[in-house]
Order: sequence, then structure tokens, then C-alpha cells
Amino acid sequence: MNHNPYARLMLVEDDERLAQLTAEYLEREGYHVDIVGDGAEAAREIPAQQPDLVILDVMLPGQDGLAVCRQVRPAYSGSIILLTARDQIMDEILGLEVGADDYLAKPVAPERLLARVRAHLRRIREFSGQGKDSQPASGASAADKRPSVDQVLTLEESDREAWCRGRKLDLTRPQYELLALFLAHPGKVLSREDISGGLRGVPYDGYSRHIDILVSGLRQAIGVKEVIKTVRNRGYMLVRHWPSED
Repeated sequence: MNHNPYARLMLVEDDERLAQLTAEYLEREGYHVDIVGDGAEAAREIPAQQPDLVILDVMLPGQDGLAVCRQVRPAYSGSIILLTARDQIMDEILGLEVGADDYLAKPVAPERLLARVRAHLRRIREFSGQGKDSQPASGASAADKRPSVDQVLTLEESDREAWCRGRKLDLTRPQYELLALFLAHPGKVLSREDISGGLRGVPYDGYSRHIDILVSGLRQAIGVKEVIKTVRNRGYMLVRHWPSED
């Protein structure tokens, strides 16, 4: 049963029959789906309509999906799921760099797409419950509740900002959420299964490079060596104590 029957989705797909079949499936699950078949139109309509989630094909007429994602991301805070060709690993890498939240390789089973849509909408609802009006528990101040490590890396959850040694980090949404996950478990090794479940709400498929690409991008954005360690055959770990500033 759909957990968010009033969510509005935008499906950007130029294959009319595929788009119609996909939209009908999602609408049977209770979602409202708008179909856009052109990249340039999508770049206009996503910021204007502000759907809860966008399903965005990479191969589009007018403007490709990567360019659309890059263009709309500053004005759109909802989730973007990219649909990529199965053998286009660079689409996955570039998609994450320009601000996509997730990707699926085509052809994709409708049930799998639905699972991803539900997972992302659930995460959006959970995050919206931690907005500016939420109060810290047990009388703690907002400063006391900021996730941080070694007093040099801090999240400002109300503003979705991250700071390292007084420098605001330029993070994509997935990178921010990955950092929040690491900060919730400093010094603990997180497997790819842990990270996939925590960020995407779905099990790790065993072969995707999605997690490794995200970690690499986050490392570069933080700009401090050896703070996210690779633990061979286990996963990744955010260290508790940071090296001194160079």
C-alpha cells in the first residue's frame, strides 16, 4: 500500500509508450504523475512545478538528463532519480556529481522503481520532521545536538549545511546525507550494505559503484586526508580524531 498517496512525481521520458505505462503503474499505487518528454521543457517545469520527486531519463531530446539535473538542482530540493543505460558507468558518476540522488539502469522493473520512489519519499518526510521548528530533546541546546567530530567537522541540520574548520563545504544532497550517516556513527565501519540501506532504503546490489563514487566525492569535498578510511573487505569509516591542520 502506498505510504504517500498525495505525492506528485514528474517522469521525464521521451519514449511515449514507456512513459505512459510507467505513469499508469505509479498512478495505480496512488501517486500523481506528470509526464514530460523533452529535456528543455523539463528544465523549465521542474523548478516551476516543484514535484516531490523527479524520475529523469539521461537520454532526452532537447537537453540531456545530466544537463537538466545540473541546471535545476540549485532551484529544486526534491529527489532526482536518474535512469541510465546499463553500460554507461560515466552517467552514474556524472549524475552524482551534478546532484542526482540515485540512479537505476534501464530497463528497470516497475517494482524496483516503485521501491526507490517510496524510499526517497520516506527519507524526505523523515527529514522534514527535523526542520527549524523541531526542538532538541531533554532540554539540550541546538548547539549540543549538532552532529560533529573532533570539533572540526559539523552539520547544521536545520540549514542542511556542513562545516569543516570554519569552511562551509559545497556538498550535493547525496554527499550531505552520506556525511550525516557517517557522523551518526563516528569510528564505526559502515559496510556498503549499511550505507545503501541508510541512504537509499534498499539493499546493496553487490556490484554497483554508487557508494564508492559518493565516498570519493565526499572525501574531495572535505579536503582533509585520511578522515574517511577504506577498511578492506568491510567498508568505510569516519575517523574520530582528525589530523592536525596542515
